[in-house]
Amino acid sequence: MHSGPQPEYLAGRTARLDLNVPCVVGILNVTPDSFSDDGCFCDVASALEQGQRMAREGAALIDIGGESTRPGAPSISAAEELERVIPVIEALHCELALPLSIDTTKSAVAAAAVAAGVEFVNDISGLMFDPQMAEVVAKSGAGLIVMHTRGKPESMQQDTDYVDVVEEVVAALCRSIECAEAAGVPSDKIAIDPGIGFGKDVAGNLELLRRTAALTELDRPIMLGTSRKSFIGRVLAQDDPGDRLAGTLATIALGYAGGARLFRVHDVAAAHQTVLMAQAVCYGAEWSAD
Repeated sequence: MHSGPQPEYLAGRTARLDLNVPCVVGILNVTPDSFSDDGCFCDVASALEQGQRMAREGAALIDIGGESTRPGAPSISAAEELERVIPVIEALHCELALPLSIDTTKSAVAAAAVAAGVEFVNDISGLMFDPQMAEVVAKSGAGLIVMHTRGKPESMQQDTDYVDVVEEVVAALCRSIECAEAAGVPSDKIAIDPGIGFGKDVAGNLELLRRTAALTELDRPIMLGTSRKSFIGRVLAQDDPGDRLAGTLATIALGYAGGARLFRVHDVAAAHQTVLMAQAVCYGAEWSAD
């Protein structure tokens, strides 16, 4: 269990996430080929309804994605991605008090999304796919989440061998942080994500979860994205992503104990209760709901 000091907040463009309270990040995929949502939220009305539902269920942030990043997913153009996400961002920004983030690897999409109202940019490539991303985020004033991956989604699962997966992920995330800071992104606006399911096999994902505390040496807030992922299906023999809730909640509780403070999920209500319970157990008599 990790018991050392943690960053107390993550700053966005104008908002600030209080990390003394675990933050559940609601996933809102507006893609027709999402591995889990079956394209249910592609139109603005249904996306807005889902965003409102996640807000009621306890989400601290809603992460909007317009390009599938499941293993094997093909890339799409920035124009197509913008067509999917900007109307949804504008609607959510008008209707919800919650901060929003954009899940993208393209600087043009990030810039337009911030202009439309998002507070954070969630880059699964750790600033590696688009050389302009770090500078665009810095100029926009947005917060930044950098994730570790190996290669683009269409090829990332072809290279899952590591000498020490945790050491290599920590080193890569350190380089992403340095890249962001060199471009002018303040350190209090940067969070990290080890990239569970991205360029890792089942054993690698489990090792990262078992040793999440090692990521705390980077002194940045840690986000975990394990929700409904295939390694859970492999462990529990659950082929349907919708049947992987119990496994997801186990990873959330253990991830919190390891030092993670942001949890990117599909099932907000269950995740919110799980992480609050994990917080109470980890802090014992020091825990307070206030």
